Amino acid sequence: MIRVLTETDREQCLAFVKEKPAENLFIIGDIEAFGFDEDFQDLWGDFDEAGDLKAVLLRYRENYIIYSPGDFNASGIGEIIAKDSRTHKFLSGISSIVNKVVVHLSQKPRKTREFYYAKCEKMQDLQIPDINIKQAGIHDIPRIIELQKQIPEFETRDGQEESLKKNMEEGISRTYYVEDGEKIISTAMTTAENSMSAMVVGVCTHSEYEKKGYASACMTHLCGELLKEGKDLCLFYDNPKAGNIYKRLGFVDIGKWVMHVF
Repeated sequence: MIRVLTETDREQCLAFVKEKPAENLFIIGDIEAFGFDEDFQDLWGDFDEAGDLKAVLLRYRENYIIYSPGDFNASGIGEIIAKDSRTHKFLSGISSIVNKVVVHLSQKPRKTREFYYAKCEKMQDLQIPDINIKQAGIHDIPRIIELQKQIPEFETRDGQEESLKKNMEEGISRTYYVEDGEKIISTAMTTAENSMSAMVVGVCTHSEYEKKGYASACMTHLCGELLKEGKDLCLFYDNPKAGNIYKRLGFVDIGKWVMHVF
């Protein structure tokens, strides 16, 4: 049986998704931040005959995320998404789960992006150079953005400084960095932090300072701090070479993360 989840379902729903904190980073974060009563967010649960959850579907604005550790009513979940009349919709999640729903949708995706999805529950012991790592404050944001503008793989956009400032103030993002004089030359940061997990993003080094271990040092410090707080770490990557670096730190692949655009 599929039904809308309400505040009375909070404990059961969070217990269900927190069994896999990395896989459910976004669902956990959005429940903790916005709950069950906002117009821009809905949650549905698929229950078995005993009343136990089999799947959870989250809608945050036009974005849907589905999670289930096993069998669930994929056609029923598909019906909910199909009834949404928005011009643009997104369906994301672990690809093996999402694909069970997509086959039941008459509207097929216009575009699909797929990434490797990895998590870290324990760091590997690495020989990291003795580098002075600092945690960024609000006043460091312009220097962080300036570094990202120098990195071809990074897309900087209008409002990025304000967005990062808001995330830092709300405690859902933190950044560690290495500097040379007044210039930040390497960073590693989080986004979408919640009580159980965090997404690692913004790992980069200025081209003039590459291959000195700066990014690995930032990552090691960042991941060590979060793991001490009992949080699982996760990240997306699409470059296998980058994946090898993350795996040396202790990340393991947990599947592919897919985002379908309708």
